[in-house]
Amino acid sequence: MMKLSIKNMVCNRCITAVELELEKLELHAVSITLGEVELETECSEIQKNDLLKRLRSLGFDLIDDKKNITIERIKTVLIDLVYNKNNVLNSNLSDYLANDLAQDYSALSNLFSEIEGITIERYFIAQKIERVKELLTYDELTLSEIAIQLQYSNVAHLSNQFKKTTGFTPTYFKQLKVKTRKQIDDL
Repeated sequence: MMKLSIKNMVCNRCITAVELELEKLELHAVSITLGEVELETECSEIQKNDLLKRLRSLGFDLIDDKKNITIERIKTVLIDLVYNKNNVLNSNLSDYLANDLAQDYSALSNLFSEIEGITIERYFIAQKIERVKELLTYDELTLSEIAIQLQYSNVAHLSNQFKKTTGFTPTYFKQLKVKTRKQIDDL
C-alpha cells in the first residue's frame, strides 16, 4: 500500500475529482479522504509524475514534506469541522485537534503559525466566517440558525466576529449585490 497526501482537497467534489484522475491512470485506491489517498499498490515514478501533473491542473498538489503534511491535515480537520461536522465540537478546539491528529497541540500550533503566518484559531475563525457568508448568500437560514449551526454562543458573538473579520455586519453583507466570498484554499 502507498499513502499520498494531497494539498487543497477540501470537499467531497475534490474527492470525486481525485478519484476520477486515479481511475484514468489505472491507480486503484483503497480509500480516499480529504487530503489523503491510500493506493492498493506502490505507483511508479512515471505514474506519480503523471498524477502530479493531473492534480496540479485541478488545483491540487502532492505533499512529501512532513511539516506540510501536518499543516494540510490541520486545515482539512478544521474545514471538515466547519462544513461537515457542524455540532461535533464538544470540547475546545485545541483538544479536538490534538485528539484527531494524535499530536501535542502546542507543537501543532507553533508549526501552523510558523508555516502559515496565522494562528490556528484565526484560520478556524476565517473558515467559519466564510461559511457564514455562504449561508447568508443562500438566504435559507436566519442569523440565529446560522449561529447555532456554527456553534456561536449567540447571534451577538457571531455578528461581532463577522464585523471584526469582514468590516461589515451580517445584515449589511446580506444586502450587498457583490458577494465577497473567498475560496477555501485562498484563506
